[in-house]
Amino acid sequence: MKNGLSKREQRSSYLLLVAPAMLLYLFVMAFPAVFSILLSISTYSRGKILDFSNHGFGGLDAYRRILSDSYFWLALRNNLLIVLVSVFGQIPLGFLLAYILNRGLVKHAGFFQAIIYLPNVIAAVIIGVLFNKFFINTNSVWLEIQRLFNPEAVFVPGKNAMLPVLFVILWMYTGIYMIIFLANMQKIDISIIEASKIDGASEMQTLRHIILPALSGVIVTTMILAISGSLKSFDLIWVMTAGGPARRTTVLAIYMYEKAFRIVPDYPFANALSTITVIICFVLIGLTRIVEKRFGAEE
Repeated sequence: MKNGLSKREQRSSYLLLVAPAMLLYLFVMAFPAVFSILLSISTYSRGKILDFSNHGFGGLDAYRRILSDSYFWLALRNNLLIVLVSVFGQIPLGFLLAYILNRGLVKHAGFFQAIIYLPNVIAAVIIGVLFNKFFINTNSVWLEIQRLFNPEAVFVPGKNAMLPVLFVILWMYTGIYMIIFLANMQKIDISIIEASKIDGASEMQTLRHIILPALSGVIVTTMILAISGSLKSFDLIWVMTAGGPARRTTVLAIYMYEKAFRIVPDYPFANALSTITVIICFVLIGLTRIVEKRFGAEE
């Protein structure tokens, strides 16, 4: 007996408290994930999706078709470009901006913090429409700027189509990482930094030997967030380019959507694609964890 309750009563209480969250997880996360894998190895094409008489066994046919599909490799390449921009663009830039603001290297830090974070409070749909008009449209602002220097400049669909998308992604999400780093920098004991200054440490030495080691665990966490977010990119790119022109800006999520819900649905292909995306995400996160252990990241 403990606190007047028997062990059986304690277990019953724990189960009662955990059951709602567990049931929600099973129906919202676990069941869709397992069902998606089952669909990927089926031959389902039409009819009631939960009527298993409509499902034949297709084996790994959908996966073989994906690996021989040139559009899949194009979409994967675009997603990996987004991952690179996120991990090696957003995170370092967010860290640098957070460091500048936290160390008071500029005046009016609160104003700059708000301005940098502002894109994250604007809906991705609005930003997509805005930058479609700025970069992608045949009468875009970017084209007019080019004509100031070259009056013969014309709209060339598809040429370097991913560059505007990567620029917008870099601009839009850097503020999130800045806030994460800024919040964690403010947790570092200021007396340690002041002591290093008294001992003659330069700003770069303070950054290298105090701030970076203290935030190494946070850096790994932001890398995981960046990787997972990059592989599920959809709304911004869909509104901005819809994967065009000629699929040059298609990413895995857009290709999956097209295969599942547009023209002639191919559910095994779409679900196999989602499974491969999850596997790629786990692989990249696993590599991040290996780097973390290699360099001894700590919270």
